[in-house]
Amino acid sequence: MKAEIIAVGSELLLGQITNTNATYISKQLANIGIDIYYHTVVGDNDVRLKDAIEVAKGRSDLLIFTGGLGPTKDDVTKETVAQIVEQPLVYDPASLQAIEEFFTSRNKTMTENNKKQALVIKGSTVLANECGLAPGMAVVKDGIYYLLFPGPPKELQPMFENAGKPYLTSNLPDLVPLESRVLRFFGIGESRLETELMDIIEAQSNPTIAPLAGEGEVTLRLTVKHIEPDVRKQMLDEVEKKIVERVGEFLYGYDDTSLLEEVIDTLLKQNMTISTAESLTGGMFSEQLTNLPGASSFFKGAIVCYATKVKETLLGVSSETLQQFGAVSKETAIEMARQIKQLCDSNIGISFTGVAGPDPQEDKPVGTVFIAIATNTKEVVHELHITGSRQQIRERTIKNGCYYLVKELKKVE
Repeated sequence: MKAEIIAVGSELLLGQITNTNATYISKQLANIGIDIYYHTVVGDNDVRLKDAIEVAKGRSDLLIFTGGLGPTKDDVTKETVAQIVEQPLVYDPASLQAIEEFFTSRNKTMTENNKKQALVIKGSTVLANECGLAPGMAVVKDGIYYLLFPGPPKELQPMFENAGKPYLTSNLPDLVPLESRVLRFFGIGESRLETELMDIIEAQSNPTIAPLAGEGEVTLRLTVKHIEPDVRKQMLDEVEKKIVERVGEFLYGYDDTSLLEEVIDTLLKQNMTISTAESLTGGMFSEQLTNLPGASSFFKGAIVCYATKVKETLLGVSSETLQQFGAVSKETAIEMARQIKQLCDSNIGISFTGVAGPDPQEDKPVGTVFIAIATNTKEVVHELHITGSRQQIRERTIKNGCYYLVKELKKVE
């Protein structure tokens, strides 16, 4: 079955709101084995909506509509679909009663146009709206399924979960569930990752492998279709094993995790604490760590030592190191990490020093970065040359710091 989502609303075309409904529905359909082939967005215009439906009928078996079920004149979805399926609109008694009770319970007068929300396509399956007024509906014509949902996500999502999905799974019994697993990589570019895995990617049809580049990292989405959950897991495990054998050193996590979340999770699991000394990042890393409620259980403190004098007087980096090697050096980075660890009495100290731009510093070009990590047993420093804007250099420095932290923490496990 080929599915198409048709989102109705001029506000979507104007960029006033984001089409989050399409993202949600696509994920839900994929989970039950329905392939999404097209996303369409059309304004509140019955002529253009009818044209969009005619195009969709020629290429899709399941049309899912969001929006346009409200009480105003520009809510045209069900009227237009009713014309397409050649059925009149009729009042649904249960929906009309619910709307009347809504206004009565609030001591408000129900205007006549609100009754419009209780209109449904004759012969359709009504999908109850537990969080709003306008019901959804499902109707079949000439082998094509039309499902209509309200636009507000707070109404659409529970309706889809409680009524839409059960309708689809009961009326389309041959669906084969789909399952995905996302592998997250850092420290390797998309082109190199794809080159390393090209023969595996080309040989796969089920599971499929889809690379996707993000900000400073790469993901691989493994997607499998099979009726049995145990078989799906086995198939995903097998292809993941092949991938890890080649590029496992760059794998840091799965699915919706992030480098920062991996750092925090590992610190919590190992009951370890961290402190930070930040120069070019200006406290950005500490701010990200403390965004998590309960951060005091793993985060001891930080010093933002932007000026060289502060590195010496407040953090305790030796004047000899600063004079001989400069503030942007591996030697200074190591002392910064060592000193912050001691000052905060933490298990780990991490430091960031470098040149974010726009001008060079100490004859070091923009993008020169040193990240040092001090633990109870070792001290390591990494020299990087990062490209991008000033903000990108700072953000990418933090991501690299998280990656190196994850690698060091994994060694302790």
